Amino acid sequence: MPELPDIEVYVLHLRRRVVGHVLDNVRVASPFLVRSFEPAIAQAHGKKVRGARRMAKRIVLDLDADLHLVLHLMIAGRLRWRERGVKVPAKVGLAAFDFPVGTLLLTEASTKKRASLHLVRGDEAVRALDPGGIEPLECDVASFAAALRRENHTVKRSLTDPHLFSGIGNAYSDEILWRARMSPVRLTSAMSDDEIATLHAATQSTLREWTERLELATGADFPEKVTAFREGMAVHGRYKEPCPRCGAPVQRIAYAENEANYCARCQLGGKLLADRSLSRLMRGDWPKTLDELEARAKAAKAKDGARKA
Repeated sequence: MPELPDIEVYVLHLRRRVVGHVLDNVRVASPFLVRSFEPAIAQAHGKKVRGARRMAKRIVLDLDADLHLVLHLMIAGRLRWRERGVKVPAKVGLAAFDFPVGTLLLTEASTKKRASLHLVRGDEAVRALDPGGIEPLECDVASFAAALRRENHTVKRSLTDPHLFSGIGNAYSDEILWRARMSPVRLTSAMSDDEIATLHAATQSTLREWTERLELATGADFPEKVTAFREGMAVHGRYKEPCPRCGAPVQRIAYAENEANYCARCQLGGKLLADRSLSRLMRGDWPKTLDELEARAKAAKAKDGARKA
């Protein structure tokens, strides 16, 4: 799912291309996309775009007549900038937004159509679509701590809760926790003031750094390669690859539709987190430390070599 750095870069390029221009037409290709009925989408036609901004993981286009288009890309939604009037692609195409200078395509490469589009009137209606999490790049340590301690969850879950923090998802929470040298299952109620200050600094530096990196990577071109797996990430999507800080193999635990990627040595002092599915498969015989895991791997490799010989 596109997260804060990705959405910020989308917004940057939308400001360059569509702000100040009239939205001539919205061509909706999927009946599942539009989630509002009044005002009707047709009322956006002929309205000038006054601004583009991020709200949590949503993109808001502010139009004339106090109208606002609110777009949530969800997991697989992506934006493309094309020549004006381009055909909406079959299967993955959801909508096209036609401007005098070009067409903004919305696609979703998934059979589950989760992306959504609202047209609302007034700032209050826009705020009603905001999950309410604080902006991690704008908050101080005190407000960050208050949000973190509002509920007792694992720190990974809290960082990715849109009601607590705005714009952080699975990918960048992994990177934040790696930078903070913190376990993803650390309970927020047990965190000290120093730990929270460290996490606050890691959150802001990670999100700022990646926003700047993505801006530099796209340059003047509209961002086309928006993905949760970025070259240069420390742990996210790098299972079994070496940690760039200590060289230990990156580990992961899977849950529901998400996973947490972490360095056992840097973040847990060499301890391993038990993956539920593998723990069930191994009937509790899950290695407790990285050293034990490596020893088992070496033993299995030696046994396999002896068998083949």
